[in-house]
Amino acid sequence: MAELKEARVPDIGGHSDVPVIELLVKPGDAVTVDQGLVTLESDKATMEVPSPFAGVVKELKVKLGDNLSEGGLVAIIEITDAGRAEPESPKAEVASSETGARVEPVDVSATPDALTQMSIAENVPVQAPRAEVARAAADPAAAPMGAGLPPVRFDADAVLPDKVPYASPAVRLFARELGVDLMQVTGSERGGRIGKEDVQNFVKAALAGGIAAPAAAGGGGGGGLNLIPWPKVDFAKFGAIESKPLSRIQKISGANLARNWAMIPHVTQHDDADITDLEALRVALNSENAKAIAAGKAGKLTMLAFLIKASVAALKKYPNFNASLDGDNLILKQYYNIGFAADTPNGLVVPVLRDADKKGVMEIAREMGELAAAARDGKLKPEQMQGGCFTISSLGGIGGTAFTPIINAPEVAILGVSKSDTKPVWDGKAFQPRLILPLSLSYDHRVIDGAAAARFTAYLAQLLGDLRRAML
Repeated sequence: MAELKEARVPDIGGHSDVPVIELLVKPGDAVTVDQGLVTLESDKATMEVPSPFAGVVKELKVKLGDNLSEGGLVAIIEITDAGRAEPESPKAEVASSETGARVEPVDVSATPDALTQMSIAENVPVQAPRAEVARAAADPAAAPMGAGLPPVRFDADAVLPDKVPYASPAVRLFARELGVDLMQVTGSERGGRIGKEDVQNFVKAALAGGIAAPAAAGGGGGGGLNLIPWPKVDFAKFGAIESKPLSRIQKISGANLARNWAMIPHVTQHDDADITDLEALRVALNSENAKAIAAGKAGKLTMLAFLIKASVAALKKYPNFNASLDGDNLILKQYYNIGFAADTPNGLVVPVLRDADKKGVMEIAREMGELAAAARDGKLKPEQMQGGCFTISSLGGIGGTAFTPIINAPEVAILGVSKSDTKPVWDGKAFQPRLILPLSLSYDHRVIDGAAAARFTAYLAQLLGDLRRAML
């Protein structure tokens, strides 16, 4: 004998008498665990009532316009063999108790489920991959970065209430699976609400070439950014001015920096390193090699050479910092090429010192000197600025106590170094003068969390305090 079970409204956050605005299933439909049965809409949110088990809908106990509260009966479901084999999902119960109701789904499978595929097959005459539908519905020129576009729009007004598409979570999910931007779909239901049929009709029109391409936002080079226009000001009316064109390097690096700052969620972790003993070693080594340095046979040791060596050791211990994002994959690199920012008369460039893990500090110092000289003379080759894994930007020779360096994409972290200063440090008995170097690590929060960044800078500070740790 078939087993019948009741599907009731779970905890919906204390709301009561919430109207039913959409019926997602009908008697005879097969449902899976957590599949939406009806959609409720309170004055604050739209939510779906999920099915607590798999089976076939035998009877729907509500109709459009009915009011439901927690515990209200929604449907009678006949449990299938699959439903008996699998106990009620603990995950579904946890979700109900924690969130009250399933609001807008976030994680969406790249492959539509069986029910969605059946619906597409029935309603869309021409089959096409999601990417093809998306391309047909939008002008490729408006998205020049292709696969590098962010997964969500960065429009300044995209999150305003009147700019959020009026659609249920089920319709939003359906649209995402088809690659449809609901902002381009006109709703035909009550109050302009977007229904499933509206999405299907939009897809049909897109495949037939009947959808007008949207204008590229801000010229189409912002990777989804739609910022307000740059202010136009006649500066001359306020006083004397001089117009100076940007150098080629400034134009290129400026565009890259603006993109990286806008597209990468930066967080900066600050820490201090005691380099008293390391500085003494640096001075001693330079004194020992004074003749070779003067003859051009050796490079003068700077603190940056030690920073590169210590950074390599830290990257080996924390490999996620020696990585790059490639779509949904994290590429972990097995090589250690360290870039360092070089200030030149024409602007900022980043030469890359290759295979830093295979070189000693003296060789690193010599090669750094050669790369820096080539950068100042404008003779760096393209390959000398490519393949970096991690970048160091040092302002120690100028000043400052901390700053936020901008990540050099596609890297996921950059180390900023400010000017060292002698400070009193308590040793347990008395204050001692110690040379303290400020460190500022900016990292990509999509890849690295705060705890990992704190561990990285703490370990780096330990290495700089005693570089012998790098040999452990």
